Amino acid sequence: MNQLYWYHSVHSSKDIPSVIRHFKLIFDLTLFKTCSGVAVHLNSAAMDSRTKFVLLWMLLSSTSTGIKLDGNGYVDVIIAIGAKVPQDDRLIDIIKDMVTEGSVYLYEALDKKVYFKEATILVPSHWKSKNVTKSLHSYIIIDNANSTYGDQPYTKQYGECGTMAEYIHFTPEYLLNDAVIQLYGLRGRVFVHEWAHLRWGVYDEYNKEKPFYHSNGRIEATRCSKNIEGQFYEVTAGGSLQPCHIDPQTSLPTDKCKFFPDRNQNTNSSLMSLPSLDSVSTFCRKNEHNNKAPNLQNEKCDNKATWTVIFEDSVDKDALQTLKPLESPPPPPSFKVVQRAQRVVCLILDVSGSMEGARILQQRQAATHFLRYIIEDQASVGIVTFSTSASTLRSLTIIDSDITRETLVQLLPKRASGSTNMCLGLSQGLHVLQKDNGDVLGDEIIFLTDGQATDNIAGCAPSAIQSGAIISTIAFSNSAAQALTEMADKTGGIFFIAKDDMISNQLMDAFASLTLSTGDYTNEPVQLESVGARTSDWFNGTVSVDQTVGNKTSFVIIYETRFPSIYIQSPSGSIYTQTNMSHDGLLKTVTLNIPGTAEPGDWKYSIQTTSNQAFTITVTSQAAHDDVPPIIVKTHMNQQFSDGTKPMTVFAEVSQNYRPVINAEVWATLESETGSEHTLQLLDNGAGADAFQGDGIYSRYFTKIVNGRNSLKVRVKNQGGQTRFAVQKNSGAPYVPGYVVNGVVQLNPPKPPVSEEPLEVGNFTRTATGESFVVKLSGTTPPNFPPNRITDLSAEIQEDTVLLSWTAPGEDLDQGTAKSYEIRWSFDLDMLRNSFSNGHVVNTAAVSPHEAGSVEQHSFNLSFPIQNGTTLFFAVQSEDEQNAKSETSNIAQASKILHGPKPPGVSNPGMNLTVLVISLCVVIMVICFIVAVTAWAVRRRNRFV
Repeated sequence: MNQLYWYHSVHSSKDIPSVIRHFKLIFDLTLFKTCSGVAVHLNSAAMDSRTKFVLLWMLLSSTSTGIKLDGNGYVDVIIAIGAKVPQDDRLIDIIKDMVTEGSVYLYEALDKKVYFKEATILVPSHWKSKNVTKSLHSYIIIDNANSTYGDQPYTKQYGECGTMAEYIHFTPEYLLNDAVIQLYGLRGRVFVHEWAHLRWGVYDEYNKEKPFYHSNGRIEATRCSKNIEGQFYEVTAGGSLQPCHIDPQTSLPTDKCKFFPDRNQNTNSSLMSLPSLDSVSTFCRKNEHNNKAPNLQNEKCDNKATWTVIFEDSVDKDALQTLKPLESPPPPPSFKVVQRAQRVVCLILDVSGSMEGARILQQRQAATHFLRYIIEDQASVGIVTFSTSASTLRSLTIIDSDITRETLVQLLPKRASGSTNMCLGLSQGLHVLQKDNGDVLGDEIIFLTDGQATDNIAGCAPSAIQSGAIISTIAFSNSAAQALTEMADKTGGIFFIAKDDMISNQLMDAFASLTLSTGDYTNEPVQLESVGARTSDWFNGTVSVDQTVGNKTSFVIIYETRFPSIYIQSPSGSIYTQTNMSHDGLLKTVTLNIPGTAEPGDWKYSIQTTSNQAFTITVTSQAAHDDVPPIIVKTHMNQQFSDGTKPMTVFAEVSQNYRPVINAEVWATLESETGSEHTLQLLDNGAGADAFQGDGIYSRYFTKIVNGRNSLKVRVKNQGGQTRFAVQKNSGAPYVPGYVVNGVVQLNPPKPPVSEEPLEVGNFTRTATGESFVVKLSGTTPPNFPPNRITDLSAEIQEDTVLLSWTAPGEDLDQGTAKSYEIRWSFDLDMLRNSFSNGHVVNTAAVSPHEAGSVEQHSFNLSFPIQNGTTLFFAVQSEDEQNAKSETSNIAQASKILHGPKPPGVSNPGMNLTVLVISLCVVIMVICFIVAVTAWAVRRRNRFV
């Protein structure tokens, strides 16, 4: 739409074609779409659709990522500042300094093979600057604090080891306050630490939950490499140091004990453990990797070194293995600063003969909902129709009032006839988008059709793809052209299928999902309910309006044939009837717009009919307060295209302003275009498909896959009053409490406190629709998947008894019940990991697997007494009824420690008591001596008297 202008020193305005070639596809995480793509997500939630593409995509490369290597240099590194961040031009300079500094560290960290070559900073639309242009989408967030992390940098990461993370989050305070450098280290080092999470999918090598462990009879700090030296102390409330105390239950230091690394070290690794140390400049390699440390890197990456994951498992593995080191230090990164523009959308609607009747009505109903409640103020919208020919019903019009919205609604097509010339519709839509300045780069098309093209859509789709527009497509019926999927995939748009069965409400859901965030969720619609039913009596339900929403709340009821009786009751008992609602008989829609802010609580609706007919109800709302973002839900599949060889996973993220919402009840409905429907409860239990317990990401494997196009819809509600806002679970950038300098501990300032108490959420309901996905199986039936890999195996030794605990896998991945378990142990971790079958077998005859998701426990005695100082390693495989075995579980370790050497600063558990007893004895002896001397003196005095 709007022409892009770069700084003249970087790109002239005439160099747009080369700029287009220079950028690759970046997926929109706001809508929770992931493929093989990247995620350096500065506010994945912070970009509007216009900023989503601009310059950034590769025309025919659906597997390309946003960030990429251009030779040895990373380009398309886009860093966005959130919409709620007030203007402070210092942020731009500090971001540049951080990336420039990080480029030097990155160059040294990977044997001088890579560096940061180009970066773009995206500023909010409300900022004023003479040196900014328009558009871009990002994956690195500069936004206000997540209350569970405060100003601590972190990376949102929940995928498999070696896969891209979701985004990096820095706060303005972290960047503007130099005092944080003392807490976390230089910003450039921290940036590289987080970049490794984001780009290469490695995990932390420290662990704040398990900071110590036993190794060869010694207490060690969780770190990599073990060559990092330091001391152990507790810090009192007054700021003084005292020896650490041993917990008699674990034989490890208590929670108050801290590890203080030496400021000067003789090792240069690892950046994933202690990037703040001056000597640390690279990642742990295989020969120095501490594979016994109880950290996430070992747990999630099968005890592999970070260097191994980066070079063998990450998205850059092929390039890193072939790149040669640079012969000289690289130049500093080049930077561009761009600014968001308003959203520009053209609706291209099918009015061919097959749309006549119920379909054209459903199209009007859904498009009306989009124009009234979904598209944001100040966006520009045009409307085009196509059949035998194409027509422009409305050129680009700025949404500046409700009157404008209604004007557009009245223009929506009401009749349909003729053939399906999709190419004419695409061409006309692009022409509308070009009208203002001759460019469509970053503009949006919403393209809806119900059938196969009369013309050659395969011939015109490439030119539409190459235009630079973002094309979201809706296949309305299972006969819609396959080219719709390709256009959405290759332009960064979103693909939806929508059955023409009214009860599914899929067309309404698709249009409602076409909202792209600016990062200011307080002004964006939130879908609270979307449900349909067929009845000849009553259709009842409840919608919970929580404290975070309530403004612009609307109930939209669509009926099939006859106007029903409708009653909506507020939490306080007020009854709304047809007299309070607007009824459009031609649109067969009844709407209740709640004035002001809707009352929080449970709203009940009852719809009565005397004839057998279908109904749907859609409830949307917005934030109740400008400073309180609403609870939102985003959902997606881990694959948009599947051939059945890899398991498909459903993800749903429930959060409020980056803060995870836990203990919610989350259900996903997956429906094929042929009508096959499956419902799964998604779990946040840290087992099966779920990476971390309590992070607000709910997951489940989807095993009942069928050929064709499939839809995804998620419903979320409070689970029996147990839903909470989570406290911090996963680690962010490592905080160091102090350093040892010349044998003396120098304390750092304490880490700023964050919320430690989970907060109640209250009743709420949400629905969300994910992008549709396509399955193409080589056969007619889905593959038989083995039980999922156990990822949370833990071990404990109590005297001579071993106790193992884990979460039960299923017969098929994380569903059903496995047939049996095989447990093995070894003194050698590597042997057990590399050759499970050579481990010592544990008798599991008495172990009967429980249903997937259950807690399993098994205790047993070994055939020999376990000696003090012994560390044992354990692993499990499970098997299904078809004798398919799971992957080997994570390696659990347990040590029997009754006594042993302790590092500097750690006292014996009974030391204080011993000192007290000795001191009391000395005092008693002194008192007795004084008494004796006094008595002797008295007797002597009396004798002389």
